[in-house]
Amino acid sequence: MEEEFLDFDDNQEMESIEEIAKQYADLKNGISGNILSEMAFELLIDYYDEQQNLNKALEVALTSREYYPFSAELMVKHADLLIADRKYNLSLDILEQARLLNSDDINIYILKVDALLALNEIDQAFEVFHTSLNMFEEDEKLDLLFEYVDVFDDYEVFDMVFDCLKMILDIAPNDEVALYKICYWVEFTGRFEESIRIHQKIIDSNPYNELAWFNLAAAFQGLKLYEKAIDAYQYAITINEKFDIAYRNLGDVYIRLRKFKEAIEALTTVVELTRPEDVLYEAIGHCHHKLQNFPLARLNYRKASHMQPDDNKLHYKIALTYMDELKWPNAIKSLEASLQIASAPEAHLALGECLLHQSAFNEAIYHFGIAVKQKPRNIPNWEALIKGLYAAGFFEEAEKQAQFALEATGQRPIFHFYIAMTLFAQAKNKEGLLQLELGMHHAPRLFRKVLELNPGIMQNSRVVDILARYNKSRH
Repeated sequence: MEEEFLDFDDNQEMESIEEIAKQYADLKNGISGNILSEMAFELLIDYYDEQQNLNKALEVALTSREYYPFSAELMVKHADLLIADRKYNLSLDILEQARLLNSDDINIYILKVDALLALNEIDQAFEVFHTSLNMFEEDEKLDLLFEYVDVFDDYEVFDMVFDCLKMILDIAPNDEVALYKICYWVEFTGRFEESIRIHQKIIDSNPYNELAWFNLAAAFQGLKLYEKAIDAYQYAITINEKFDIAYRNLGDVYIRLRKFKEAIEALTTVVELTRPEDVLYEAIGHCHHKLQNFPLARLNYRKASHMQPDDNKLHYKIALTYMDELKWPNAIKSLEASLQIASAPEAHLALGECLLHQSAFNEAIYHFGIAVKQKPRNIPNWEALIKGLYAAGFFEEAEKQAQFALEATGQRPIFHFYIAMTLFAQAKNKEGLLQLELGMHHAPRLFRKVLELNPGIMQNSRVVDILARYNKSRH
């Protein structure tokens, strides 16, 4: 009996994939003499591939080639699956067969580069890459380059990702996808100067290309040429007044330049143009904080906190605004809220400071101690603990902790001065003078940091003599 081929009429609805799978099973089991069409095999291969059933997809691909041994399309699908199965050399052999049958299929070259990169045959992969680019023009070349972008990304050949995008923009300078993508890869590869040249060339021929202006600004920003970045972002915004990403980046540049009023204006525009985000409110709060607009800073930090209730740092930042206003009870409340979410040394340190101002010495010392325990090499934490103990009159314990601090921080000279002050407070003048000598020998300028503990120590003539001697030797 003559074999019949199951095919699809272009004018009829395509049979369901389940029916094709049944027909394939009948074919494999010898129940039916009907042979699936190339298209049916391709659909079935794609179906199993999408279902992540690689073994079944490979089986169908191999079977399809028995019936259509000269189908370049089926060879390419088979080779693609073999790459997924890490059979790279076999895949390359099949791709070469497919190339001899149909050298115009861009997928052959994409998969060849994929397989060669997997085998770490970098030079051969680049050779195929460059050869293929000379074979295609315009739209096909663009398609090829976009595919190569993904392949080189997968194998972390990041400079080639940038190079492909650059080639795309040489052909199609207004391609939005390429313009969006290259902005990310410029930052990732650090090729800022090159990006400036690329986008200046695009702008010369199309001065109203907002994405080119944006990318130019981002490249200037990457080089910390902030004034030039501002100019370019403003051009982008002039072309498209609803360009929210440009306003966002502009806000970041203004913050870096400490132009907080301008940053607030830019970031507020982003909030108006897009959905509110906690990071935007936090950044606006930061700007108001720097401008000492403490109520407005808190308002924006709270807006951010409502959107991210589990972010302990936002409560901490609210507390800092109260501390700047010397509103210790309010600050304590915010810090306690922060610590309920997560324990952080900076929050314990700040809470200790607030409690110290409230003369709650024991509680303050407790929180300073936690800060030290969490970051035992942090000098400010140790200083806060020692100062707290000193303020509470626990001079012996302060001396002990200053000795621990000296060891924990790698013999930092500042702690010789703290030890000296605690010894003077205990009327151990001889030992105190020895520690003062050590401190002055290593870092004489640090003495003023500890003088606030007991300014009256300057009435001690022997202390003054030591200070004078080292100050004289410095000059």
